[in-house]
Amino acid sequence: MMFKEKFIKLVQKPKFILAVWIVLAVFAGIKQYAKGSYNNYLIFKYVYHHVINEEPIFAEYPEHYLDCNHYGPFFSVVIAPFAVLPDVIGVILWVTANGVFLFYAIKRLPIQDDQKVIVYWLITNELFTAYVNQQSNPAITAIIIMSYYFIREEKDHWAALLMMLGAFIKLYTIAGFAFFFFSKHKVRLVSFSVLWSIIFFILPMAISSPEYVMQSYVDWFNVLSLKDTLNASLTSYQDFSVMCIYRRITADPTVSSLYLLIPGIALFFIPYLKIGLYKNEIFQLLLLSSVLIFIVIFSSSSEGSTYIIALTGVAIWFSIHERPYDKSIVVLIIFAYVITSLSPTIFPSFWYRNFILKYSLKALPCVLVWCYLLYEMIFMKRDKFILPV
Repeated sequence: MMFKEKFIKLVQKPKFILAVWIVLAVFAGIKQYAKGSYNNYLIFKYVYHHVINEEPIFAEYPEHYLDCNHYGPFFSVVIAPFAVLPDVIGVILWVTANGVFLFYAIKRLPIQDDQKVIVYWLITNELFTAYVNQQSNPAITAIIIMSYYFIREEKDHWAALLMMLGAFIKLYTIAGFAFFFFSKHKVRLVSFSVLWSIIFFILPMAISSPEYVMQSYVDWFNVLSLKDTLNASLTSYQDFSVMCIYRRITADPTVSSLYLLIPGIALFFIPYLKIGLYKNEIFQLLLLSSVLIFIVIFSSSSEGSTYIIALTGVAIWFSIHERPYDKSIVVLIIFAYVITSLSPTIFPSFWYRNFILKYSLKALPCVLVWCYLLYEMIFMKRDKFILPV
C-alpha cells in the first residue's frame, strides 16, 4: 500500500510529468534519427537553408527529403537555431522544445493543479505521436493556449505576438483571435497584431532578399490552396476532418468542404451571443477547448499527429467538469482517448486501416465532444459550472 500511495503521489507531480515528457522526446528523437526516419525535421531544416540560399522552398528536393514543404518563409527564422546543429542534436532539441513549451502553456491555465495533471496525462500518448513525427503541433497548441492566457492577464502585446507568430507558421493559428472579446484592451491587441505581422513579414528578409521573400509568400498561398484540393480525396491520410468523414461515408470526393465548413463556423460563433458570460472562467475555458478542437476537425490538412491540438482541447474540456463526472462525460472522454489517441496501437491493423483510417474516424470523438461543449456553452448559466475550491 505504501508503494501504491507513493506512486500515485509521484505521477501527480508536475515535475515528474515534465521529466517523462522530456525523456519521451529524447527517446523519440534518438529512435527516429537512428532509423533514418526524421523526414519532417529535414523538411523543416531545409526551409532555413533554402531561404538563405534563395532557393524555392516549396519545390521537391528528393536528394534531401520526401514530400514538400508547406511552411512559409518566416518559418526559416523559427527553425534556424535547430537547423544549424548536427541533425541528431537538432531533432532531439526540436521535439523537446515543442513538448516543454506545451507543458509550460498548460501550467498557465487557470485551473487547479490536479486538473492540469489530468490534462497532462490524457495527452501524453498523442504528444509522443507528435514527437515521433517531429511535428510543430505541440508548439501550435501552446501558442493558442498562451494567447488566451496573455489576454486574460491583460498582456495583449504578448498575446498579439504569439497569435501572429502562430499565423506565420500555420495560418489557422490566427484562431487565437477567438479570444478577442475577452480582451479589455482591444485597440492595443489589434495595434500590436499589425505591428508584429509587419515584423514577422519582414524578418526573413534579414537572411535573404525582399524580392525572394515576397515571391515566397505568393508561392505559399498557391501551395496551400493546391494542398487543400489534393487532400479532399478518398485516399489521403491528411484529412481527418468532419468533411472527410462525410466524403468517405458517401464515397463522394467531389463534395465541397464549404457545405460543412460554413455551418461549422456558424455553430462556432453561436456561444458569442452569451455576452454576459465573457468574464466567466469556465465559459472562457470551454471556448478555448472549442477553438483547439475546431481548427483541427474542420481542417482538410489535419493528419494523425495534428490531433495533439484537438485532444488537448478535449482534455481541458474534461478536466473542468465537476466530480463525480456525469456518465455522458465519461463515455465521451473514453471514446476520445481510445479512438483518437490509442486506435493505431490497440486495434488490429486490418480494423485500423479499413475502418479508422478509411472513414477518418480519428476525428469522430472530437466532433462529438465539440458538439457537446457547444451545447454546454449555449445553454450555460452563470452557476452551472463552478471550479472546485
